Amino acid sequence: MKSYAADKVRNVVLLGHSGSGKTTYAEAALFYSGATKRFGKVDEGNTVSDYDPEEIRRKVSISTSVLPVEWQDTKINFLDTPGYFDFVAESKLAMSVADTALIMVSAKSGVEVGTEKAWEYTEEMHLPRIFFVNQMDDENADFEKTLADMRVKFGKSVAPLQIPFNDADGKFVGFINLIKRDARKKVDGKLQPCEMPEDKKDEVEVLRSMLVEVAAESSDELMEKFFNDIELTEEEIYDGLKYGIENHTIAPVMCGSATLGYGVKLLLNTIVRFTPPANEAKPNFHAFHNGEKVVYCSTDDERFSAFVFKTIADPYIGRLNLFRVMTGKLDASMSVYNEEKDTVEKVGHLYVIRGKEQIEVDELHSGDIGALAKLSNTSTQDTLSLKEANIVIPKINLPESVLCMAIQPKGKGDEDKLSAALSKIREEDPTIKMEVNKETKQTLIYGIGEQQLDVMVNKLKNKYKIEVELKDPIIPYRETIKSKASVRGRYKKQSGGHGQFGDVVMEFEPSGDLSVPYVFEEKIFGGSVPKQYFPAVEKGLQECVQSGVLAGYPVVGLKATLTDGSYHPVDSSEMAFKMATSVAFKEGIPQAKPTILEPIEHVEVLIPEKYMGDIMGDINKRRGRILSMDAVGNKKCIVAEVPTAEMHKYATDLRSLTQSRGDYRHHFERYEEAPMEIQKKIIAARAEQK
Repeated sequence: MKSYAADKVRNVVLLGHSGSGKTTYAEAALFYSGATKRFGKVDEGNTVSDYDPEEIRRKVSISTSVLPVEWQDTKINFLDTPGYFDFVAESKLAMSVADTALIMVSAKSGVEVGTEKAWEYTEEMHLPRIFFVNQMDDENADFEKTLADMRVKFGKSVAPLQIPFNDADGKFVGFINLIKRDARKKVDGKLQPCEMPEDKKDEVEVLRSMLVEVAAESSDELMEKFFNDIELTEEEIYDGLKYGIENHTIAPVMCGSATLGYGVKLLLNTIVRFTPPANEAKPNFHAFHNGEKVVYCSTDDERFSAFVFKTIADPYIGRLNLFRVMTGKLDASMSVYNEEKDTVEKVGHLYVIRGKEQIEVDELHSGDIGALAKLSNTSTQDTLSLKEANIVIPKINLPESVLCMAIQPKGKGDEDKLSAALSKIREEDPTIKMEVNKETKQTLIYGIGEQQLDVMVNKLKNKYKIEVELKDPIIPYRETIKSKASVRGRYKKQSGGHGQFGDVVMEFEPSGDLSVPYVFEEKIFGGSVPKQYFPAVEKGLQECVQSGVLAGYPVVGLKATLTDGSYHPVDSSEMAFKMATSVAFKEGIPQAKPTILEPIEHVEVLIPEKYMGDIMGDINKRRGRILSMDAVGNKKCIVAEVPTAEMHKYATDLRSLTQSRGDYRHHFERYEEAPMEIQKKIIAARAEQK
């Protein structure tokens, strides 16, 4: 593949609901541009994009693929992203290096949640966008309804460039170019000019006038001509459209069928003609140079910098870092510097990626997308540059990993293998987090949703030959006391020769601070317990609070005061006083009204307003307390406090309640006394475990 300058590169991210045809369109673009000889099909598992065994098995994309297409002396780097919301990080990272978004919409399903999310992402990341209404060959396709829904959801910037028409049997056969007013239909597999259907002429004029008005808004000169009823030339309309797309005031709509090849080439022509090239598209991306914020342009003249947006860590093909050259040029003879890791790495071999195929190239210009193999210290969202350049490109915010499960290997002795394999998987998907809970000894894995964790489990089994099981995480309950109790603890043991004797009087009461296990004080008068035994008493207390009397959970919020006691000049020892403290604890805590505390989460749920009632009702069912309801943009944010035990798999339940339109985040807030009926269940469950 030849090298392309920045003005001849288009980086286009494919977004849309799962099943809208993103992968099929990418496959069609590869086929009709001559990049491939075979038109792969998702159902047959032979597409260039979905090459991972998990993708082939599930028949959906689960990671981003880069698919360069050469068209009209221009290189279009398509970034095919997953439609499932569990893999939204893949989409966002791909968007960070794209210049235009191509949003696929199913003509039979219309505007879906994934369409709305795609629009939100482009708004958030300031990307120009084009809609392609796909699957027009389906018998249930309805372009008019889909277009109307898009205009309702996304506003008047949604402007069709073409409309479809059907034959006498109601089958989609071609489309009409609104700007040129010319119709084309498929004859013997090729598009040919034809007469515009009579029943479409009025609709064409209405939609064309809307399109012209939107295009005219791109400049004062065109607006003046429009208001003076002066006909805009085709070239002026095209110029207005190009300006409008670049400035996000126009989101053009095209239609066709990727499966049958209808509209595929026309969309490629549109991308080349109307979408911004790499050197114009991100003139305002900023980076940090020597700690100061600097605005850069994607040109070969700038100092070299690249942003790593994806890492592939495969046990068979090795490790690949996919990146976009943000500024300057990169060639195979160079060394690159990773500022964050403070390491210099030799390039050696430079690749362009097409699915899993690695095509070696000599150089990559600014704006282009490539891959480097075997970089030892480079991760996703790292910046590569020349050492003297000191450029760092800011990382993008990825969604929080809110679903937590405990993971353990089925095979004995696989713990180290599992840890190494999870590290590889986390290199590929930075939203997967892992930690070992020191208290429960469980290895906890965090993800965005169940599908993501299911894919991870299958990868561990198939790629790394490790079988694992996922379990509910253990809830870290606590115990405390609610009243005061004074008790004597005595330990006496006679076994010939020196015995053991320790005697303490302990006063137990709530300390008022649940953030620390205990507070120890001594109020000994007259030397009834020598000072040298105070540390032993505290050590005994320190060991006792690790397991409470009700269910064996750690004790917090305890104040223990040593008030009296006695000793034997020969038989007393540190061990004896430690044991005496233990006796006092076991006898005294049950008298001080012990109770179980449960962890409480601070939860913020972001949802469209129409789901408010359902979400509030669900939070109440989970024993939650709603603290506030705030407006955030066009959504509502419900702030609540909910017991951790009631939040397990809330990510899945929230999706179900909001048709995947809701998001949430949470963090531990505090411990709080659990209701008595809950305490009984906790004690019974703990007894059963033991």
